[in-house]
Amino acid sequence: MVISIVKSMPPDAVNYFIDKSLAVDCVLFMMSALLSFFSIRLDKTTQVLERFAEIIFILGLVSITIIAVIFSFEII
Repeated sequence: MVISIVKSMPPDAVNYFIDKSLAVDCVLFMMSALLSFFSIRLDKTTQVLERFAEIIFILGLVSITIIAVIFSFEII
């Protein structure tokens, strides 16, 4: 929904920033999901993968929260 709202606005630096930030955030969540999946499937080194998955997931949550606040309150 956010992406469709951004696409309907006139192009400028803020929309570009929001669009690219959401794309990076999507990649973070995908990496977290893949690491979590591999930590379940693999028998060895699972704690390291779990730890990286947790850190990347928290980074994704923080970044999507910051993006939502910037977008909602039009800070930039």
